[in-house]
Amino acid sequence: MITVDSLSVQFGGTTLFSDVSFSINENDKIALMGKNGAGKSTLLKIIAGVNKPSSGQISAPKGTIIAYLPQHLLTEDTATVFEETSKAFESIFKMKAEIDALNEELTVRTDYESDDYYKIIEKVSELSEKFYAIEEVNYEAEVEKVLKGMGFEREDFTRPTSEFSGGWRMRIELAKILLQKPDLILLDEPTNHMDIESIQWLEDFLVNSAKAVMVISHDRAFVDNITTRTIEVTMGRIYDYKAKYSHYLELRKDRRAHQQKAYEEQQKMIAENMEFIERFKGTYSKTLQVQSRVKMLEKLELVEVDEVDTSALKLKFPPSPRSGQYPVVVNELSKAYGDHVVFKDAAMVIERGEKVAFVGRNGEGKSTMVKAIMGEINFDGKLEVGHNVQIGYFAQNQAAMLDENLTVFETIDQIAVGDIRTQIKNLLGAFMFSGDDTTKKVKVLSGGERTRLAMIKLLLEPVNVLILDEPTNHLDMKTKDIIKDALKAFDGTLILVSHDRDFLDGLVNKVFEFGHKRVKEHFEDIKGFLEMKKMENLRDIEKKN
Repeated sequence: MITVDSLSVQFGGTTLFSDVSFSINENDKIALMGKNGAGKSTLLKIIAGVNKPSSGQISAPKGTIIAYLPQHLLTEDTATVFEETSKAFESIFKMKAEIDALNEELTVRTDYESDDYYKIIEKVSELSEKFYAIEEVNYEAEVEKVLKGMGFEREDFTRPTSEFSGGWRMRIELAKILLQKPDLILLDEPTNHMDIESIQWLEDFLVNSAKAVMVISHDRAFVDNITTRTIEVTMGRIYDYKAKYSHYLELRKDRRAHQQKAYEEQQKMIAENMEFIERFKGTYSKTLQVQSRVKMLEKLELVEVDEVDTSALKLKFPPSPRSGQYPVVVNELSKAYGDHVVFKDAAMVIERGEKVAFVGRNGEGKSTMVKAIMGEINFDGKLEVGHNVQIGYFAQNQAAMLDENLTVFETIDQIAVGDIRTQIKNLLGAFMFSGDDTTKKVKVLSGGERTRLAMIKLLLEPVNVLILDEPTNHLDMKTKDIIKDALKAFDGTLILVSHDRDFLDGLVNKVFEFGHKRVKEHFEDIKGFLEMKKMENLRDIEKKN
């Protein structure tokens, strides 16, 4: 059991949270929830031992292994994928090397009666006891199994880590954590750079093979599938629910309703007493009653209602200019980079008003197909963009194309038209830009903040085909809900590249699967597609067995 005891954190005179206490038990699967800036990542870092609290402490039994995957990695590029992942067993390899060195020393020394000789024997015995208590593991097979689960191919194992994107390096770090078999795994947004298959593999691992887990994630399906307990950080304190995320939302709603009722009753009581005090404060016969009520109000512990975001912001796309019947038609399309074939003889027809998803493992050609539609790359075969098609495109590099000298507010003010102009501040607030954030220059924004700003900009431009490439990576659940509702009501054509199953659910009605150098069309929604994939995977396993 790991105990968090009376934790408080202050930053420059501001209290992030105070007197926070809870325990993490063996096999607990905890979701750490709360709005951006509530202190979730800070709390995770303190439990991991990366940050120190202002007061309070974390205690754990001797030998407890706590593994932490941060949101942003600082990795070196001096090893292959396999070598870097094998570092998970570094401490065991070091122990074995030390035992061998000490045994070697015992064979050459002749001072059998000396204290030093006995100390070496004691050290060898102690280390050997630890080493042989560790279950015998085929390390290479374990590394291979986890890397394949994370989506790496065998030919990737010998490639240097420097050749991989940030998302793939995140997986290498995650593989190292899983191989250490820690007592507690701390994960901060682990699914941001993963494809659907890898997320499902990770879910299965965390549910069936991991011990205790604490996770911060904006991926609702992921959180609901792996956690059984929810800790909410809000207004400097925590609420601990023995419930998964979707159930916690209902319980939180009830809690806030009770708080609101208690708050209103207390405010009514205070008003009545204040009125009595004002009315009779100069009346001699009522002096004692007045004084007693003043003292009672001074000692009164005020009921607080937890902050709840009441902005019922509804995003609406401008009406789409009408496009031709078939905005995108692809026929016998192939793309290769040198000898590497991304896909071959791909065919697809996307009709006006359709909402489709591009899914598949990373590197199988989803973004390549988007670039082909956008006319950004050369290819073999035919691709036609239909009559009067006006494309709005969101990719991670959209953030780099913003004007750095404008403020956040000016960036949106330039393109907002109609009713939305009166709601720019609310709109920015929904995307986590509030107060002084709106006057910040784009050049000082973080990568995540730029991504969110680029998303708002896109939502306000009149287009009839929207192409969104992984749009939800930096968005919290409330913001994702706002965008999802807007996309449902969008009257144009939508192409969505995403690994976020909850976001895709109820939004798309057709799936194009990219894999094994092919593009396959599925006439199902995302739930139907995933069910079908699960059956395929089970059949593959049965064949292998």
